[in-house]
Amino acid sequence: MNSSLALIWTITAATTLLQAGNGLLQALMPLRMQAEGISVASIGVVAAAYGLGFSTGCFIAPSFIRHVGYIRAFASLAALVSVLVLAMTQAHSTLAWVVLRGLSGVTLACIFTVTDGWISARATSSHRGRILSIYMICTKVALMLSPLGIGFGDIRTDGLFMAVSALITLSLLPIAATTTKEPGAPQGVRIEVRKLLATAPSAVVGAFVVGLVNGPVIAITPVFGVSIGLNQDQAAALLFALQAGSLAMQWPLGWLSDRADRRYVIAGLAAGTSLVSLLILWASAQGASLLILWCFAIWGGLALCIYSVCVAHACDIVEPGQIVSTVGTLLFSWATGVTVGPLFGALAMEIIGPRGLFIYAAVASLGLALFIAMRIIRIQRTPTKGGFLDVAPTSSASPAMAPRAEANGGPDGAGDQKDESAVARADTST
Repeated sequence: MNSSLALIWTITAATTLLQAGNGLLQALMPLRMQAEGISVASIGVVAAAYGLGFSTGCFIAPSFIRHVGYIRAFASLAALVSVLVLAMTQAHSTLAWVVLRGLSGVTLACIFTVTDGWISARATSSHRGRILSIYMICTKVALMLSPLGIGFGDIRTDGLFMAVSALITLSLLPIAATTTKEPGAPQGVRIEVRKLLATAPSAVVGAFVVGLVNGPVIAITPVFGVSIGLNQDQAAALLFALQAGSLAMQWPLGWLSDRADRRYVIAGLAAGTSLVSLLILWASAQGASLLILWCFAIWGGLALCIYSVCVAHACDIVEPGQIVSTVGTLLFSWATGVTVGPLFGALAMEIIGPRGLFIYAAVASLGLALFIAMRIIRIQRTPTKGGFLDVAPTSSASPAMAPRAEANGGPDGAGDQKDESAVARADTST
């Protein structure tokens, strides 16, 4: 265990600093754009540009890492992201924001390929779960706390952007100081949406709808908070609540999903997300800021955990050799949802008002719950016990934790499953 930690402490420290900057940036950008008079619809277009850039980066990353190696890739990409953040201080039009956010999506996708691929390659079989838990908890805490940094500056000045750039630049130091050997070069991942849709439709549709819902909520939540009368600190705290809820619920949901048909868990989380979305609408109408904060924590604990269960469900079904490709395909489905979801969410806010964001989230989540319920009625399957870790869609650590099937009986199908946790080594990013 100690030797495995020695191999990953530098990349874990670097990723934690990077995610601290990224979390602050997620809260800062929509507030800055709103302060400059950019419409909610345009903010949604900027968020969609990030999703498009991220999905593009997923295809570029493996070949780039094979060409320059993990350490050089991280160093060059982190430097580029830092420059893009500084360039955002000079962005005064929707087009400028779209270009910069799209480019940051490409570079961050490549960086997450480096970091998660490194972690997955270095974690040994006997300690993989604990190693990945340490890594994910560190990065989640960084994402959870960093939006609170909004309170230490003025969104109309450049100081907070400089702080984000500084955090991302500091992430270079652990990588530059590492004395451990970097992992071997990754291999390519084939994206096979049609094939996986035929095999595990619940997982593919689930990942897509997660992108449709979570993408706009995370991207536009600070604007929603300000629009319903919260100050900028309280609006940023909503992002803190989302990540805190996700962190608190990861193990209970993992325990539950290992003991039941995972589709029941997906359907329950989606239905719960829909109900809590309506509760957020009621609380915002009452002006109950503390209740709104708690509702966001519950919403994050439900909605932000669906993707991981979708990954585990798909990996229950596919052959062991297809796990990396499966997770890559699910990430592509998620990224597609993230690309178009902010457009729908922003449009709902433009037509209905601020609360349109969560009316949209409620409807989309309910649609997913109904779809999964139809799949459960149509095909029953045996639950598979195995390891589970709440990983973000951006994490290629997920295939390393996903339980796999020795045999299966067709689409979402039943089959005799071994009660074991699969340890599929992820040599490439999803």
